[in-house]
Amino acid sequence: MRRRGPDFRRPARRRLSNVFWLTLIGLLILLFIVFLSRDSHQPTSRSPYTKKSFRHDRTIEGLNVTEEMLSPDSVARQVNDQISLAKAFVVIAKESNNLQLAWELSAQIRNSQILLSNAALRRTPLTTGESETTIRDMALLLYQAQQLHYDSATMIMRLKAKIQGLEEQMNSVNEKSSKFGQIAAEEVPKSLYCLGVRLTTEWFKNSNLQRILHDKRQLAAKLEDNNLNHFCVFSDNVLATSVVVNSTALNSKDPGKVAFHLVTDEVNYAAMKAWFTMNSFRGVTVDVQKFEDFSWLNASYVPVLKQLQDSETQSYYFSGSIDDGRTPIKFRNPKYLSMLNHLRFYIPEVFPALKKVVFLDDDIVVQKDLSPLFSIDLNGNVNGAVETCMERFHRYHKYLNYSHPLIRAHFDPDACGWAFGMNVFDLVEWRKRDVTGIYHYWQEKNVDRTLWKLGTLPPGLLTFYGLTQPLDLSWHVLGLGYTNVDPHLIENGAVLHFNGNSKPWLKIGMEKYKPLWDKYVDYGHALLQQCNVH
Repeated sequence: MRRRGPDFRRPARRRLSNVFWLTLIGLLILLFIVFLSRDSHQPTSRSPYTKKSFRHDRTIEGLNVTEEMLSPDSVARQVNDQISLAKAFVVIAKESNNLQLAWELSAQIRNSQILLSNAALRRTPLTTGESETTIRDMALLLYQAQQLHYDSATMIMRLKAKIQGLEEQMNSVNEKSSKFGQIAAEEVPKSLYCLGVRLTTEWFKNSNLQRILHDKRQLAAKLEDNNLNHFCVFSDNVLATSVVVNSTALNSKDPGKVAFHLVTDEVNYAAMKAWFTMNSFRGVTVDVQKFEDFSWLNASYVPVLKQLQDSETQSYYFSGSIDDGRTPIKFRNPKYLSMLNHLRFYIPEVFPALKKVVFLDDDIVVQKDLSPLFSIDLNGNVNGAVETCMERFHRYHKYLNYSHPLIRAHFDPDACGWAFGMNVFDLVEWRKRDVTGIYHYWQEKNVDRTLWKLGTLPPGLLTFYGLTQPLDLSWHVLGLGYTNVDPHLIENGAVLHFNGNSKPWLKIGMEKYKPLWDKYVDYGHALLQQCNVH
């Protein structure tokens, strides 16, 4: 398109538009000046601090701040600031063993506090004239402290060093506490030792006990009757085992259908026989054996027995000398050398005629009828147990060495752990699946302790992997021997487990849980009184 010539353009309209906008902007500027002029002539009725938000007003009220202290020329605030700084320097001066400066600062702090107190009592602001000397004297001391490099950075470094020292002391104390607690847990209380000795003496000198036991053997058929509810306990603690049997009997709806199979060692065999012969437990059938009588229990069949007899293993358990004591003391508990701790993997061999057994640890209390356990469907599994994987602490990776390729290839590290202490075992399935053979396989692989350190739970997790049926949590409540447990869980729990070092028969037992155990001990029994069992 052809452009218009200069004669046909319209410059007049563009000039008119520019004049319009300039006029409008000028009017706006004039209005703004008038508005500012009016505002400046209005009297100021509030200080800048009172124009703050409501939240700021509430903050001032909560801090107990006066109007005088909010003033930029506040003498009281200056004195308070000096006191705060001087207190920090007192700490550093003492740490540096400069006791003279610390004393002078403390004295000046008292003078400043007296000055503030007097002003508060007379309800008038502190004046510059009356505080001038105090402020100057404190300022000189603070300057002196700063010249000695008592600054914030120094204070922070010194406090960090102090905290680190305290942490090291705390770790040392915790380590000693753990060792002493473990030692206390392993020791046999004098009262229990006395009870064992007196019971053993009673067994060999009292012919009536022998006769009573002979008469009871007519009930031997009950020990193989699979229509009864069979429980087994492997223990060398007479009193603890008695609580397990007594609490089960007292809470059983039909004690006559309950049969207890107790296995102990030769040292405690006579004491166990004496106690369970002279005491009745509501008609519950009780049988006592010692594992030394089991002909199949030999090093050629039981790999763990061969390991336990090894001098290197014994040295590891008792002294930790092999790894320079790096293994925590809780993993070097001599109880792991006891075959009683490993018999749980040989229950079908111990009781060849039985089809189903409930295994109980000796540190439990039964407070409900356990007969429903024998009718629980394990869905083809061998082990019925309560899972403990509510927290990641109780997953498989916590107990096993997943840097080992054999563990890594066969087991899910996030699989749920479960608890020993109250377990339902289907011995028919056990024999069919050769679970004991699985246990032997893993024990032989762990001869150098590279798959797991110590204990019976890690090999149990391997042995019953994929063969464990989860039970309702109320059947087995754990932790009463080392931590606080929800009272609701305790109230509804069928079996309460005092797992941990704080066993209820020890002085280090947790006092608030001890009554749960005490109620099943007859402290009026003559032998318990003679041995001062309380």
